[in-house]
Amino acid sequence: MITHPQAMATPTPDPDEERRRIQTARLLAYRDDGPLAHVLAGKIGAGLPPMPAALVALLAVVAVTVAGLLEPGPMLLVPVAIMLLLVLPTTPRDHLGRLDWLTPPLLRGAEFFTIIAVGLEAEAPKWLLFVLVYVVGYHTYDTVYRTRQSIWPPAWVFHAGLGWELRLLIIGLGAAFDVLTPVLAVLTAYLFVLFAVESVTSWVRLDKASAQAGADAEQDLEASPEEAMEQAKSDEKG
Repeated sequence: MITHPQAMATPTPDPDEERRRIQTARLLAYRDDGPLAHVLAGKIGAGLPPMPAALVALLAVVAVTVAGLLEPGPMLLVPVAIMLLLVLPTTPRDHLGRLDWLTPPLLRGAEFFTIIAVGLEAEAPKWLLFVLVYVVGYHTYDTVYRTRQSIWPPAWVFHAGLGWELRLLIIGLGAAFDVLTPVLAVLTAYLFVLFAVESVTSWVRLDKASAQAGADAEQDLEASPEEAMEQAKSDEKG
């Protein structure tokens, strides 16, 4: 009796596990961690709970600013140091806690508040601060919109975009050494070109792929039954 080999059954992925994996990937993308965060992620153990740490960082930066502790010079590095010390250790966590979805908006709010607080104290042009916040905000919106359609930005964009941690560190050092305005100008121009060009080219590429898929589907519908049969036979032989 001849028996045919049975194909190995493909294991069905656990729906809950898949949901948790996607949730983690999305939240990590929304955080916009840069190269420094990724380098330290494997060296700081389990890390801190992300949502409480991000909330404490935001409140601490606001408290330091409202208390009037910021003044020109090295003191402008204090908000940046708070962010780095409290939020960087949250990078290794899986962000699956009940309130961990709040981490990205808290982190982005803390980043924007730090940029504005440090920039105003260092007397940087307000319009330049606004443009930088707008550029980073657009990048965040673009990332959220893409991932909700299961279109993931390439990993190199997050590294090239420096991440929230290096952006804040650059701004803090520029403010501490009284060269914030040129630093902001260069940083803003660089991020604008990077995020705008990458976003536009990605969406254009996606539109072309969608248009080609639509054209192929329309061609299949217009084919006669004989042509469709011949195409099917040629596909089977190929």
